Amino acid sequence: MSNLNGALDVEAQPYDPKQKAVLKPAGEAGKADEWVRGDPGPFGLLCFGMTTCMLMFVTTEWTTKAFIPTVFCYAMFYGGFGQFVAGILELIKGNTFGGTAFASYGAFWMGWFLLEYLSITNKAMFPGVKSGKSLWCGLWAFLTLGFFIVTLRKNGCLMTIFSTLVITFALLSGGVWNADCEQAAGYWGFFCGASAIYAAFAFLYKQELGIVLPGARPVAYI
Repeated sequence: MSNLNGALDVEAQPYDPKQKAVLKPAGEAGKADEWVRGDPGPFGLLCFGMTTCMLMFVTTEWTTKAFIPTVFCYAMFYGGFGQFVAGILELIKGNTFGGTAFASYGAFWMGWFLLEYLSITNKAMFPGVKSGKSLWCGLWAFLTLGFFIVTLRKNGCLMTIFSTLVITFALLSGGVWNADCEQAAGYWGFFCGASAIYAAFAFLYKQELGIVLPGARPVAYI
């Protein structure tokens, strides 16, 4: 029989007068068969947004580089490992876009942590090559642009996150050569991270409270 909101389904079985009909809420059986029952999306967005904002505190020069060790710790475990786990869970649930994006940026943060840590602890091993770092940031800008195109059929929150992240990576690429450009990247990056935090709570409130905040509604521009 068809499922309706609030309706109950009777589990089909041979009639037995000694047993009562087994009633199950609509949709409960489907959820019970899923290995991942919750939505890892808000968690993944918080991992990305919080860590990005923390790094941009330094890039914008709102704080000194003495704050970098704190960013290292969160880049490894929260923005990196945590977001990577969120990506794997999204893939298990069948969300190809969310899984690919979260796993990619989770791996990015873990790689960034290791690269920066080794660069500081053993500078002779990693000489500063500006052209390489500039190309590296440019490559991530190109990757993010690919993700942004997909968000044109998602919602305004994701469109904002990925569009501003493209700009951030592009400015970071130029920031290798110009300090003002790097500082501008810090402001765009902070806005991007803050947008991810907003999106996390927008999706969380929509699922848990039924409150639809601006930007959470589906769109289809392509």
